[in-house]
Amino acid sequence: MGCSSFIRRILFPLGLSLAAAGVLGAQERIVFTPQSGAQAQFAGYYVALERGFYAEEGLDVEIVHPFATHSAVDKIREGECTATTLPLSLAMRTIDGGLPLVNILQTSMNSATVILSRWGDDPLTLHGAKVATFRAGFGQLARSFAETEHLDYEWIVTASAVNLFVVGAVDATLGRSYDEYYRILQTGLFTPGKGIYRFEDGEYNIQQEGVYVSRGWYERHKEQAEAFARASRRGWEWAAAHPDEAVSLSMRYVLENWTPTNGTLQKLMLQEVLRLQLDHDSGRRAFRLRPDMVEKASRLLREAGVLSRDITMEDLLP
Repeated sequence: MGCSSFIRRILFPLGLSLAAAGVLGAQERIVFTPQSGAQAQFAGYYVALERGFYAEEGLDVEIVHPFATHSAVDKIREGECTATTLPLSLAMRTIDGGLPLVNILQTSMNSATVILSRWGDDPLTLHGAKVATFRAGFGQLARSFAETEHLDYEWIVTASAVNLFVVGAVDATLGRSYDEYYRILQTGLFTPGKGIYRFEDGEYNIQQEGVYVSRGWYERHKEQAEAFARASRRGWEWAAAHPDEAVSLSMRYVLENWTPTNGTLQKLMLQEVLRLQLDHDSGRRAFRLRPDMVEKASRLLREAGVLSRDITMEDLLP
């Protein structure tokens, strides 16, 4: 048994961490920047920090959310953060663009992408409709989907798809089932029914969020990367077992970061994020990339002209 393993077995039952005991010496600080503002979408990481799971792994972790003008990808590219969360499609696009990334933990097993119709019509019948979308992330696969279905959507790129939807400036909007969907529901202008298309239910079901670090950092800090992944997974498992407490903890971050939201929305968000973590085949939280979804995502993105080459499991994993 290694020295650190022996020390862990002695200290952890006493509620002490390796870092707190000072036996490992100073560890390199890890700055974790989730892909967007503070919300329950990232509850598992808040739990891992606040309940000491990172500290028990000997890690000094700080969670720093990005600014609208400086994305998480920008921060990891410029060395301003160590780890971030990204949808699989955006991670592939980033790797293809010349920034090697390593997936150290996959949380989402299914697509959260939805298309919501402003007028209650089936989105698959809205040929030529104006559809709000976002500048990056899951929008690439949606464009591929629309082309395959010959929908001829007119994509309206915006920073606030919900606002355009609410005022009727678009016929439909792209969104996520844990975020924009619930925010639009709260306006009272949308009723669940045939007016929603869920990518999860069709051929375009592609995994979304995972945790990524630069390949260079991973190769220098493999043990820290694996420790961060273990503690983060533990945080998500705790959040699934204690959802009310996880929402309350998330609301602390929401208030500290001035995120415009409410407790009801955050509770619904966490419920949906946790549901999307369940693999359709096994019914369990697998916390891994699925080779079939990686292959599918790469193929679809190449067909849409988003990728210049295939991105494979070898590109994504250590």
